[in-house]
Amino acid sequence: MNEGEIKALLSLLDDDDPAIFSMISKKINEIGYGIIPYLEEEWENNFNPLVQKRIEDLTHDLQFLMVKDRLKNWHENESSDLLKGIWIVATYQYPDLEYEKISHEIEQLFYEVWLNFKPDLHPYDQIKILNSVLFFKLKFAGNLKNFHSPSNSYINCVLETKKGNPISICIVYLLICRKLGLPVFGVNLPNLFILTYKDPRYDQFYINAYNKGLIFTRADIENYIKEIKLTPHPVFLEPCDDVDIIRRVLRNLIISYEKAGEKEKKEEIMELLQIIHQGDDILNV
Repeated sequence: MNEGEIKALLSLLDDDDPAIFSMISKKINEIGYGIIPYLEEEWENNFNPLVQKRIEDLTHDLQFLMVKDRLKNWHENESSDLLKGIWIVATYQYPDLEYEKISHEIEQLFYEVWLNFKPDLHPYDQIKILNSVLFFKLKFAGNLKNFHSPSNSYINCVLETKKGNPISICIVYLLICRKLGLPVFGVNLPNLFILTYKDPRYDQFYINAYNKGLIFTRADIENYIKEIKLTPHPVFLEPCDDVDIIRRVLRNLIISYEKAGEKEKKEEIMELLQIIHQGDDILNV
């Protein structure tokens, strides 16, 4: 459809006949994402509350479809790009968020660490430098006051407020480590997402980014598993992949929206999780 035809179609959004509105909605959905700017323009220029509500609903449906398509494509073709994955999750709540903006902010954090970094140091000392910059100079920290806030799972909010939950703080930490070339990976520990430094030249150790980068050992994790009365499993000790990380972010969002009483958002995030669901996923926290 050309611009004139699209505008003519949108002019019918005030029709009271449910059958006509259903037909218009179907046509708009068939056109796809490209109609969103026209919907936004119509919303700004039309002061009919009914039309504005309809436009808001139609725009959300199209934007949600875009997120689902992006996530499916990421899962199938770009699942080693953690930054792209976490950006896609954030576009659910912030559809206008630009990938380049998030990428630039991570680059700036990397630069702050790189200025102080020394590649020839022992891994413990490398991690201590990263901790010093990220947690003491730049003041990143866990969001203890609003632990279940959905904003803790959206990377743009975490970068803006410097507050997050265990997995979002770990993601920021992990993205910087990757730019530094450090062999640091995510670990799906129950109730607390952590990181591990795994290099065959050194003893493997673990990092609790949520606790300002605290370093601990395999024995510490094994004791933790005993304390919370879980059956030991290799997944609790070894690196997970980026799809696992994004799954866990989505599970956290489901819990956040459930606690906030936002049923529709909870159900939509469940749809997103289903796109990258793994049938034998043993971790449900």
